[in-house]
Amino acid sequence: MERTEELAALRAALEAGPPVHLGGVLGSGKSRLARRLPVADAVDLAGLRAGEAGSRVRAALAAGSAGGLLLVDSVDAPGQAEAVAAALEEPPAGTGGGPRRPVLLVGRLPLRAVAGWADRPLTTLTLGPVRAGAVETQVRTSGVEDPEEVALAVRLAGGNPLLAQLAARTLLAGTPADAPGAVADAMTEEVLLRLDRERPAAAPGSGRRRHALRLLATVRAGDERLLSGGPDLFSALAGLSLVRRERLGLAVREPFRTLFELAYQWRRPQHHEGLRARAADYRRALLTERRDPQERARLVEQGLFLSGDPTLRGSLFPPAEESAAIGPAAIGPARAGETEDIGRLMRGWAVRGGFDVRRCERITGQWLDAAGPAAFRLARDRDGRPVGLAALLPVAQGTQAGIEPLLQQHATGLLDGARDHSGGLFLGAAYAADPVAHAQILRDILGQSVLAGHLVVSTASPDYQTLLRALSFRPHGGIRDDVYRCGRRPEVYSHDFNPDGLPAWMRTLGPGGGRVGRVEGEAPGAVGVPGVVDVPGAVAWALARIRDPRALARSPLLARPGLGAAQALRDWLDNAVLELALADAPADAEAGAILRAYYLSGRPRTHQQAAREVHVSRATYFRRLRRGLGLLAERLPGVL
Repeated sequence: MERTEELAALRAALEAGPPVHLGGVLGSGKSRLARRLPVADAVDLAGLRAGEAGSRVRAALAAGSAGGLLLVDSVDAPGQAEAVAAALEEPPAGTGGGPRRPVLLVGRLPLRAVAGWADRPLTTLTLGPVRAGAVETQVRTSGVEDPEEVALAVRLAGGNPLLAQLAARTLLAGTPADAPGAVADAMTEEVLLRLDRERPAAAPGSGRRRHALRLLATVRAGDERLLSGGPDLFSALAGLSLVRRERLGLAVREPFRTLFELAYQWRRPQHHEGLRARAADYRRALLTERRDPQERARLVEQGLFLSGDPTLRGSLFPPAEESAAIGPAAIGPARAGETEDIGRLMRGWAVRGGFDVRRCERITGQWLDAAGPAAFRLARDRDGRPVGLAALLPVAQGTQAGIEPLLQQHATGLLDGARDHSGGLFLGAAYAADPVAHAQILRDILGQSVLAGHLVVSTASPDYQTLLRALSFRPHGGIRDDVYRCGRRPEVYSHDFNPDGLPAWMRTLGPGGGRVGRVEGEAPGAVGVPGVVDVPGAVAWALARIRDPRALARSPLLARPGLGAAQALRDWLDNAVLELALADAPADAEAGAILRAYYLSGRPRTHQQAAREVHVSRATYFRRLRRGLGLLAERLPGVL
């Protein structure tokens, strides 16, 4: 790993005068880079207690070495940073208070957050992940030649040089590439050994901590209840450099999270699946209780992760280190002076999608005219430069001119509710050259949609269409024209993010959920087995796709007697909803009318629009909707 730019920045920082802290996650190459400098004296604090660490630094300062560079490596364990700060405060013995020598401190944790460093002069440089091409070169140089093995090593490394080295060693030792869990397990042994050095006093309890790391990695973010190891274990995990505090609890940083989960899944597959299912249940329960929209958005993101769906995991949660330059706080509305950046990124989006660039420029202009720069949410790097975007327009009366050309015949139903008030959001584009930043943008879009209550998407990208189907968005079909002149007509999808419906949606997507007829313990599409989870969810899924024979052909409801074909299922659903709407019981009739208005009207519409059509309040609407789906589930012929 050359890291030429980082080395030049490090030299310049040291020449400027104050101590320099070179930071970065475990295995990012900090020590290797530091030792490319002309180091006069080096002190490695790995495994030392705070008092001994301070003494070693004082001795090195006193030794002098003619004022050459002093490297203090592995400033990672509790108390070490404070001890080093105290040592640097004292004039070295025998120097007469003469000129200070340059000092380079290397460690995984930010020194500015440690007592004794907040007010000291300090320059901080942080090493981020390296590019996939550089990782591939490193792996091949190590002697790995098989394309499948190289691809696995690059994926598991996630931009981390140490992990690339460990993956190559494991594969060269004979672990097969078609057993990624076994490869990950061998890699984690070295990672865990290095982590133990951060807590030398807690070595006797390292076994519990190691197991808890695997559990935490499996659930992505865990509070004390999920980890169930007590407050001491929770605090011990929180102190590790690979663990960070987030809104929903502790989380293991990528790509280490992926490694730990793969290893746990390989060692204890049934326990892994059970833990993920329990965590999904717990998060759904919180989703039902919480009233803060921001917290609901976080819980939805967590639920998407816990679904375990390969498409969702690959698109939204890639196993790579998230650059410190791109984080949730770095994604926000574009500002007035950023229209050129919007144009630059939209051209990149057009080229990646194979779209006509000039046509896309005109569409971008229409969106800017309709909603202004704030309709684009930009992801910015650490220098504030936009590196990704989402065209996320509010669905309102003033923006319809920019949205209708992308919806065409579907616009009437989806935009009717925007005449007098906001009708949610419309997504026209999402782009970032970096796949990790792109995933963060997609998660931000879903978070914003939870806050807005509804999302409409028009996309000509097969990858996005696959993602939307995995998310169980409602398909409305293609539009009439190939507006991007790419040989593909955009398809329209929508989804309601009303708070009352979020838990059921999460249940459908979750482990053992009813999406595409998933059966507990069986692959999606398995039928005829007792224990089908959420039959009303399967009914809702089929109703939402009642005019799509190909989709209905995948429904588990086809296992019912007399419903062996998609057309038979469609006819039964049509008749069952009509019978319910004509029921004598007022609540049943109202439930049938709601099902007809939302699913069978022939026009795409939101829950809000359907509620207005049948003249009921929002609360009553969702009660009757659940009642109707439940009644249809009870009336299905036969027993699954």
